[in-house]
Amino acid sequence: MISFGALRPPATAVLACLGSVALASTALGPAVPAAQARSSEPAAVTATSAFKPRPITWGRCASGSLQAGGAQCGFLTVPLDYAKPDGRTIQVAVSRVKATAPKKKRQGVLIANPGGPGGSGLGLSTYLAGALPPGVASTYDLLGFDPRGVGRSKPAISCQPSYARGPRPAYEPMLGQLPVQSPNETAWLERSKRYAAACAAKHGGVLPHLPTLNTVRDLEILRRALKVKKINYYGFSYGTYLGQVYATLYPKKVRRMVWDGVVDPAEVWYRGQLNQDRAFEDAIAEFWTWVARHHKIYRLGETAKAVEDRFYSEQAKLAANPDGELGPAEFNDVFVGAAYYQGGWPEVASAFSAYAGGNGALMKALYRESASGGDNGYATYLAVQCIDAAWPADYATWREDAFATARSARFLTWNNVWYNTPCLYWPAPAGRPVTVDGSRAPKVLLVNTTLDGATPYAGALEARRLFRRAVLVAEVGNSTHANTLNGNRCVDRAVFRYLRDGTLPTRKSGTGADVTCARSPHPQP
Repeated sequence: MISFGALRPPATAVLACLGSVALASTALGPAVPAAQARSSEPAAVTATSAFKPRPITWGRCASGSLQAGGAQCGFLTVPLDYAKPDGRTIQVAVSRVKATAPKKKRQGVLIANPGGPGGSGLGLSTYLAGALPPGVASTYDLLGFDPRGVGRSKPAISCQPSYARGPRPAYEPMLGQLPVQSPNETAWLERSKRYAAACAAKHGGVLPHLPTLNTVRDLEILRRALKVKKINYYGFSYGTYLGQVYATLYPKKVRRMVWDGVVDPAEVWYRGQLNQDRAFEDAIAEFWTWVARHHKIYRLGETAKAVEDRFYSEQAKLAANPDGELGPAEFNDVFVGAAYYQGGWPEVASAFSAYAGGNGALMKALYRESASGGDNGYATYLAVQCIDAAWPADYATWREDAFATARSARFLTWNNVWYNTPCLYWPAPAGRPVTVDGSRAPKVLLVNTTLDGATPYAGALEARRLFRRAVLVAEVGNSTHANTLNGNRCVDRAVFRYLRDGTLPTRKSGTGADVTCARSPHPQP
């Protein structure tokens, strides 16, 4: 599944935190043989109790932006292998902006995760300090962290830092016939195999210990190290899945949780990939329509179909003759940003218009921006998703499903296939996901846009069903992924009230949203 990038980046970096764009950028229970499933919930809980956390030593952050935001930084020591709590340890990087409200108004810690898996969350402490109203932010110790394997945590994994460098093989098979494997399919499979082998060579001893479950355990160790009875939690995108698993395993340790862009826990992860492809087809259609509406500016077609056809015609030209570093795969990656975030539409449309007019500088710049920074996020994404749950063991299954899906969802399907095929060769065994069960969890606030491609709306409905005290706020008609704290007053009002005093809208009968909000306005060209 394409990486669940979460937080909305600045307009100039709209592509950088996203899964497929970044390619250019669950449950392991303790003490069982690797070949067995590793998802015993009681064992998952007791595994953390055997480890005694050390207090975090807080000090100066290395990041200038964290320093400017008044954050402190430190490291949480956790076991590499929870089955061996006295064995090797690793360090999880943590940041904190301390509460400034009077003590009687303070509400404990609010821990945030930005998604991914593989997303760096260290900056979320200062992000939330600025995005939440002062009267809310000041009542919490705001914490961000880089999950195990990510960013400033130690070790941080990287397998082939230049893996995203273009031009790469085209995503779509050169031959549209199922019986014949085309040369670019073979090339992508070979690339995937080499990437998995590089990860094994560099991080073979760490890779079996990076599933979702261990990050959830790390959250529990963090709670204990902070000496708080319960946590408040804000999860974006894949971070909502972390929240679901934590609330399943440690329901009595939860005070409040906000989940924005909700992962469907029933689709971890292969089925989710296919449904994501279909949802992204609708999301990119929103972009085609918007570009057509502004034909006088972009000159790319007066109808959505015309704009879409222009996209595929330019992509086909690049498949025949790449333009330096820009090939058809890189071209596709730039547009995935527009499928994720409506705020990036003007920049992507301007690049598209200039490229169609013979000037590829902006298109190449957007791709270079998206592909910069190495492969830590991608490597960690695979390290989590490849072992959270089993993927089909033979490429024939992937291929057949991809051809069937691409008939109605051409835009992302093959991109998503190659993003995940290293899982075919992954050097760590897969387990079974924790069975998400919200029956014992407290009230949770769910938020989703109804046209979200990365986390389709059905996932929010499923989480609402499982978490019987949850309330769902739906932003109708928006394709932006994880759109809280982005100016929609109806959406943000629900978040602010809940974090301020625990107030949630009334949960309605039935299976739909409890609150519907009108979408945020489309951007101006």
